[in-house]
Amino acid sequence: MSNVLVVDDDHGHRAMLTTLLAGWGYRVETAADGGRAVEIVNERPFDAILMDIRMLRVSGLQALADIHAFNPAIPVIIMTAYASVDTAVTALKSGAYDYLTKPLDFDKLKVTLERSMEHSRLREENRLLKASLANRFSRESIIGNSPAMTRLFTLASQVAPTEATVLISGESGTGKEMIAGLIHFNSARREGPLVKINCAALVETLLESELFGYEKGAFTGAAQRREGKFRQAQGGSIFLDEVSEMSPGMQVKLLRVLQEREVTRVGGNEATPVDVRVIAATNKNLRQLAAKNLFREDLYYRLNVVNLLVPPLRERKGDIPLLVQHFLRVFAEKNRRNIAGVTPQAMDWLIRYHWPGNVRELANTIERGVVLARGDYLSDEDIALSLQDADGIDDKNPEEASPLMDKPLEEVERLTILKTLETAGGNKSEAARRLGITRRTLHKKLKSYGLM
Repeated sequence: MSNVLVVDDDHGHRAMLTTLLAGWGYRVETAADGGRAVEIVNERPFDAILMDIRMLRVSGLQALADIHAFNPAIPVIIMTAYASVDTAVTALKSGAYDYLTKPLDFDKLKVTLERSMEHSRLREENRLLKASLANRFSRESIIGNSPAMTRLFTLASQVAPTEATVLISGESGTGKEMIAGLIHFNSARREGPLVKINCAALVETLLESELFGYEKGAFTGAAQRREGKFRQAQGGSIFLDEVSEMSPGMQVKLLRVLQEREVTRVGGNEATPVDVRVIAATNKNLRQLAAKNLFREDLYYRLNVVNLLVPPLRERKGDIPLLVQHFLRVFAEKNRRNIAGVTPQAMDWLIRYHWPGNVRELANTIERGVVLARGDYLSDEDIALSLQDADGIDDKNPEEASPLMDKPLEEVERLTILKTLETAGGNKSEAARRLGITRRTLHKKLKSYGLM
């Protein structure tokens, strides 16, 4: 039940509103003066305040200012019998949610109250979402304490508070988007949006309209004007992922936006100023592409004010145990599996593997391992089973990393069953339990192997 505070020095009007609002399902408290209203709001929370503007001791406008100094999130609806444009403008400029005139239109009052609370709820959800995102992109949330990652975090923390354009380079799957989030949510723009777009996912015409917006009738299907990503990111940051995949024509248009700090909608002629920080990312070497005339050199220098290189996983193998434990915890909870950890042999395999897909590949491998695990710990067999197409062990004899590495799936299953039966001392019931299958299924498998 929502709490509403009614503030009015007219006793009869207060009593009428109390009865009306209670009938609509609200819990109502009252105050006969703006000063008392401020005291009550400081003592307990309210979802909305309905307040007269003219009262003898402390006016509604003064009380509004005092209440919002304490808690600006509370929606305050002003009431007055002295309707005038000036009074309305003053109330709204002072932070009132809305303005109603006496005698009140009850239908309008009901709608206004409901909208004010919905507005307040959305503001709170937005605040919690931003807090959650800020936590997700905090230094503590990005796992890694290797020298390479420590250098990256140090540089990112230096550039975050500035307005510098940042180019984040690194192989696919290394976590460039996480670094972009880390920069945004540790900048002065943290309260603004972080808008993301994958430049490789759209053809040139669609990318232009997505970035810059379009006017009504600009093309077939453009039924109304639409703001682009740059305008949506106003006051915040825009993350241009895979920026190297932009066509030459789009590179020219992006360069103009970076130079002029304004965008023109597709089909329009009016340039609109934008206040946006640009963070770009690429898995290619833009310097080399620019040298080969495959990427505009002037755009490269505009984007590369500060360059952050995210190291591949193979160059920070000391972080792998930390990442494994993190992903194990996340995916065990997600898939409702009780997995206590990984065996030493499995961890050794994970550390020696080359990880061409970087952290993303490691995460996928651990999730599949969790789903396929037959015991309380991920074994090297579980890992190999989850990564049948793996290539590249950092070892002189990669085939020795796991006895199951390059074998067909049926052979992997056979060896896993036989090894589990052996470790269970030949106890078929215990082996079946560890494998997560019934004793009957185990019996059939062994029979197919000619062992029964």
